Amino acid sequence: MLWPFAAARLAMDACFWWLERGPVAQGERELDWTTPGALALELATMRLRDCSRTQSGQPALICAPYALHRAQIADFAPGHSVVQSLQQGGIDRVYLTDWRSASPEMRYLSIDTYLGDLNLAVEEIGAPVDLIGLCQGGWLSLLYAARFPAKVRRLVLVGAPVDLSIDSRLSQLARSAPGMVYDQLVARGGGNVNGEEMLHVWSKAPSRDDIATALQRDLSDEEGAVLLARFDRWNSETLNLPGTYYLQIVNWIFRENRIASGNFTALGRVIDLKDIKAPVFLLAGLDDEVVPAAQALATAGLIGTPPAFVAAASEPSDHLGLFMGARTHVHAWPRIAEWLRDDLTSVLARSA
Repeated sequence: MLWPFAAARLAMDACFWWLERGPVAQGERELDWTTPGALALELATMRLRDCSRTQSGQPALICAPYALHRAQIADFAPGHSVVQSLQQGGIDRVYLTDWRSASPEMRYLSIDTYLGDLNLAVEEIGAPVDLIGLCQGGWLSLLYAARFPAKVRRLVLVGAPVDLSIDSRLSQLARSAPGMVYDQLVARGGGNVNGEEMLHVWSKAPSRDDIATALQRDLSDEEGAVLLARFDRWNSETLNLPGTYYLQIVNWIFRENRIASGNFTALGRVIDLKDIKAPVFLLAGLDDEVVPAAQALATAGLIGTPPAFVAAASEPSDHLGLFMGARTHVHAWPRIAEWLRDDLTSVLARSA
């Protein structure tokens, strides 16, 4: 019952902590990729990675979350990679959004900016695409599919926060903390949000058990030690976020719930999720405290896709485990790849 008040107090304490300490320097080295790929397009907001094994066939575009960490969340390691699981499932044309850390010149970039550049990526690949949104890449993908319904053949949303009227610890914190906390965070970063500071203030360092839970495997052997070191490296490589973009997410999505309530304007048009008629696959984690399963699966009731063409699955997984977990990549991602390959007739037959 006291959680919202405790969260607001925590946010206030964090605000004063920022004011008392100096800026944190960010490293310049970047973690390497698991899957070979080429640079398909370079934009101010992203590098579009092309991991395709052929230039023919239906393309799939993975929209990584642009929140705190780099896009290796979708290509972490063998057996822990969304890119590789899709390839092994017969999806030969796979692309990935590698979002850039915000420079001072990017501080006024907005959600519209990222939607516009996502559209450029889709145009470069060739519409319609199968769009796969991970976490906060999920609501961005959903907005895109509603804004450009003809450009999305199928939509996959994995651990995606959309209807924030369904509570989670994250949404409670966003609503209960005073608005000045978020404004101060942006002001302290010179108009951007410093990812390193956000990591230290809002997140506790994951323990070995936390990482083992996310990767869904024992880390006591030699391979586990390599994965542990790689996770520590990935976790430490944070992204800066444009202040305008960040405040729009906090206020419009998490505090005001504009997407689910039908009050979100994207690229000059009010978004109606009922405009989405494409087949949709929703994946949720039963142990996900960031985006609870009820929140992730509630999107089915907001879109215009006929129920027969909505597939939903849940896994015994926490949030990161949906993208990085070994068991999830054995069970859920092959099913998603099969669903993407199937024609609509077989999808309808299995849903009946």
